[in-house]
Amino acid sequence: MYSRAAMKATVRIGSGAGFQGDRLEPAVILATQGSLDYLVLECLAERTIALAQLRRLADPAAGYDPLLERRMRALLVPAKRNRVRIVTNMGAANPLAAGRKVVALARELGVPVKVAVVTGDDALGLLTPDMKTIEARGAPLAEYGKLVSANAYLGAEQLLPALASGADVIVTGRVADPSLVLAPLVHAFGWALDDWPRLGRGTIVGHLLECAGQVTGGYFADPGVKDVPNLAHLGFPFCDVDADGNGVLGKVAGTGGLISARTVKEQLLYEVTDPAAYLTPDVAADFTPVRVRELGPDRVEVTGGGGRERTATFKTSVGYFAGYVGEGEISYAGVRARERARLAGAVLRERLQDDLPDLRIEYVGVDSTHHTDFGHPHAPYEVRLRAAARAATRAAAERVGDEVEALATNGPAGGGGFRKLVQERVGIVSTLLDRSRVKSGVTVLERDLETEAR
Repeated sequence: MYSRAAMKATVRIGSGAGFQGDRLEPAVILATQGSLDYLVLECLAERTIALAQLRRLADPAAGYDPLLERRMRALLVPAKRNRVRIVTNMGAANPLAAGRKVVALARELGVPVKVAVVTGDDALGLLTPDMKTIEARGAPLAEYGKLVSANAYLGAEQLLPALASGADVIVTGRVADPSLVLAPLVHAFGWALDDWPRLGRGTIVGHLLECAGQVTGGYFADPGVKDVPNLAHLGFPFCDVDADGNGVLGKVAGTGGLISARTVKEQLLYEVTDPAAYLTPDVAADFTPVRVRELGPDRVEVTGGGGRERTATFKTSVGYFAGYVGEGEISYAGVRARERARLAGAVLRERLQDDLPDLRIEYVGVDSTHHTDFGHPHAPYEVRLRAAARAATRAAAERVGDEVEALATNGPAGGGGFRKLVQERVGIVSTLLDRSRVKSGVTVLERDLETEAR
């Protein structure tokens, strides 16, 4: 860790991604123009990592984020040039393979780079059939059949050896989203791992940054009610954080979007069940004392907040094989489009319902979101019918799309624009693991050298 004498007054952390498919351009702008210390790329979700585990089962060299190469190819050179350290969970189900890929890309780009890979979140071997899930029903894992993945949410503590190695890029698997931001703060300021108030405030900063463009007006925008300028070129946020964990949010000048008290407050409450006890692997963060104050255009100060002792367990996301989903779509347009679409739906139901009891038929633009048209008096001029069903086998799931396609000549007049799809389905539940059972490690990769850091 840095000595206190060498500490900066503030640490600037930028958010370069809020989910796997996020835009790349704002991250490049942050790396080149943001004067950052750290760039965090948060690209994992529960289903994302379960699907990554399936890819790794099919190919042991796969399983990391499919956009890793694209992101790193664009970011390694500017990040190295501007001394920006990258922290990312794009390792997904195969962090070591991801780390090796980053080293190979750096060699190709002619960039000297040190990569630290954090492992240990893969907890499938630690599960037992009698372990209970934390969902409302609390069923044992044995009820979920074939398990394909289990990943414990590691915290800031597990990232600290990687940061201490001096690595330019830190690659992890499953880590709690705000911990990706908290870990650099703990490292930079030398916070104790039981300094609950500072850990709580750092977690609040991490929570505000974890969804990237959401705090700069993405998802916030509602035309005429909450207008956001230049949404097509939305900039992503950074935060200047002081040694007590208070921060000032901003974005690169000239980028689209906005940062205001309202955008910050919306993100502060996003996915929060209990604002007085937001549980992470690091701390039970308390959001209730937080104060939000606008300092100027696109500059918002966030102070206060606190925390209490962390739990003795790691939340663990468990993926299980849940069969297949078959889908089919067809459009009807013109006079009486809704009536023709409903007739097509009745045909599908009669032909599929007995074999596929989970069949769902919806009419996009009419009732697909709320499952009712609320008695709306105006007939739509075009309707998109969508049929979907879960099935135990791929062959059974394929019947849905096949029957929709057959409506071309066996259904009502005017159908067109067919689409069909079958996807393997992964279900997600969660359980708790005693943190003492989860053993993390760090592998440092540099050029062709691999040495165990811990």
